[in-house]
Amino acid sequence: MTDHAHPQDHIVPTEADLATIMKIIPHRYPFLLVDKVRDVVARQSAVGIKNVTFNEPHFQGHFPGAPIMPGVTIVEAMAQTAAVLVGLSVGFGDKAPLVYFMSIDKAKFRRKVVPGDVLELHVQVKRGSTKIWKFEGVAKVNGQVAAEAEFAAMIDASAKSAE
Repeated sequence: MTDHAHPQDHIVPTEADLATIMKIIPHRYPFLLVDKVRDVVARQSAVGIKNVTFNEPHFQGHFPGAPIMPGVTIVEAMAQTAAVLVGLSVGFGDKAPLVYFMSIDKAKFRRKVVPGDVLELHVQVKRGSTKIWKFEGVAKVNGQVAAEAEFAAMIDASAKSAE
């Protein structure tokens, strides 16, 4: 009797460092918004880590003298964490597929995120298939909820971004 391996039959790492993240998703500076992903549970959940620093370009204009991380970039950071979770779960490796938002729902912003904060991006899969995935995300700083949203994305593994 012979066992046949399937693409989903691989060992899923429980975390991803920056080099691994950059192999899985195509985002680059200044739009790579996740420094690390930990606590990965394949096809279920993960926690992204974003170290918020003053030298990020959006702080030049948002807002001079009172830097606050834009809410849309917090949601994007949650989505990047989710894309890494999917990539690790299905074994994208060096493919860096393109990921497209399909929807963002129930977005709420509860606390400012400022330079010096460590943003924890908790994402949980609500539904996942070959191409379409839906997630719940909660961004926290020191255990306090900063933002939350539900979002869906299409993952196009056949398209690879130009590097």
